[in-house]
Amino acid sequence: MSATKTAPETARSRDVKNRWLLSLPALAIIFVAALGPLLVMVLYSFLEKGDYGDVKFGTFSLEGWTSVFLQRDIFDDTLGIADAHLAIFWRSITLSLYTTILTLILGFPTAYFIATRPARSREIWVFLITIPFWTNLLIRTFAMQQVIRNEGILNNVLIWLGVIDRPLQIIYTDTATLLGMTYVYLPLMVLPLYASIEKLDFRLVEAGYDLYANRLQVLWRIVIPLVKPGLIAGSILVFIPSLGAYVIPRVLGGGKNLMLGNLIELQFGAGRNWPLGAAMSITLMALVMIALLFYVRNAAKSGVRHG
Repeated sequence: MSATKTAPETARSRDVKNRWLLSLPALAIIFVAALGPLLVMVLYSFLEKGDYGDVKFGTFSLEGWTSVFLQRDIFDDTLGIADAHLAIFWRSITLSLYTTILTLILGFPTAYFIATRPARSREIWVFLITIPFWTNLLIRTFAMQQVIRNEGILNNVLIWLGVIDRPLQIIYTDTATLLGMTYVYLPLMVLPLYASIEKLDFRLVEAGYDLYANRLQVLWRIVIPLVKPGLIAGSILVFIPSLGAYVIPRVLGGGKNLMLGNLIELQFGAGRNWPLGAAMSITLMALVMIALLFYVRNAAKSGVRHG
């Protein structure tokens, strides 16, 4: 009797071992390609910076982490607040939040419009939304530059209409970066919202109108709670790449109004401070992880609530 019990267990154990052995090449690739660079960054952040942009292996130092938010005085070597770094952190977070809000304001009506179209035309609208993904990010950013520059389409139209007398200085400002990120990341907001709105039972909307609710009440009390998972997913999909944006602030901001991605690149380039760049990279990843945990927590609550 014991032999018949152990035989299936032995076979199951052998099957598990075989699966692990077959998975080892894929796990090794994942470790090298994903965890490897991360571990290198963690290692670099705890080393002393070299004289020519490298690190001094074997020399432990917390200077990289200290310099993320603090800076040493060049005269007495005392620590003070790194105002420039904090300003860049604040600019990155606020611009990412503004981008998320703008894409939500523009993306929600767009997604609602697409979801309420007939099934045949709905596919065409979704196809049009995905077309920007066919174009390189740099090309889309340069296209926005041609729209908002001093001699661009926007200023020429406003002057022709008589709204302004001289071109508006939009390019190379935070506003230009905000407009560029909104334009580039808008599809990332529309698609998750569309997926949620498409599944919405519009009989609930009709029931709300039957109970004498106005459009604002129906939107706030019925539609938004039911499409909340798509709203949160779209917000995260926009906020995370906006926080680490590099190309858009470099092209539209002119390299003067830095964001986190530009600051990290500066440390690995002209700054020649690899430990600081590595520490900032880990800090950026921590901010992204906080945003993801916020999404998972809210998604879990929404699942339990609508469960």
